[in-house]
Amino acid sequence: MSKAHHRKKHPEAVRQQLLEVAAKLSLEKGPASVTLDAVSQAAGVSKGGLLHHFPNKLSLLDGLFADLTEKLDRAIADRMRDDPEPKGRFTRAYISVFFLPEGIADGEKWKVLTIALISEPHLRERWRQWVERYLAENVGTDSALDAMLVRYAVDGLWLADLLGSPTMDAEARAAMLDRLLALTRS
Repeated sequence: MSKAHHRKKHPEAVRQQLLEVAAKLSLEKGPASVTLDAVSQAAGVSKGGLLHHFPNKLSLLDGLFADLTEKLDRAIADRMRDDPEPKGRFTRAYISVFFLPEGIADGEKWKVLTIALISEPHLRERWRQWVERYLAENVGTDSALDAMLVRYAVDGLWLADLLGSPTMDAEARAAMLDRLLALTRS
């Protein structure tokens, strides 16, 4: 009998490893490099093992999206829980997660996901649904025009950072953060 029959299986660890490898490949070599063969090879997992978790590239991207949005949900919930002021609470949590460099874990994976969002219509739809869910849950506290303006500004900064647009110095970034936070309270 082979060792494989006695080896302990850790499907969630394998699944997570596949997601991490896919994100790393995409970040280092571009989204086109994320093929099932390349991911299984780089992860040291048989193609059959990969197909068990992700039957195609789209399901792999979906898995990456789900993994990251679960982490995002936790980060936003933590920040909202720690904010005693209801008005603008979600928008301030959004700022702290996306605007501040230390705000979101797995920042590199988010770069991968952002690229995938641009190129994959079904992921754009999932992202739209994610945002709409939060807006519906916070309609009484975060539906003001200023809150919307703040979220769009944060999205723009996130994209500028992703694309390596001209960076602003720490002083300008801090001033922008102060202004955006003030808008969540107006």
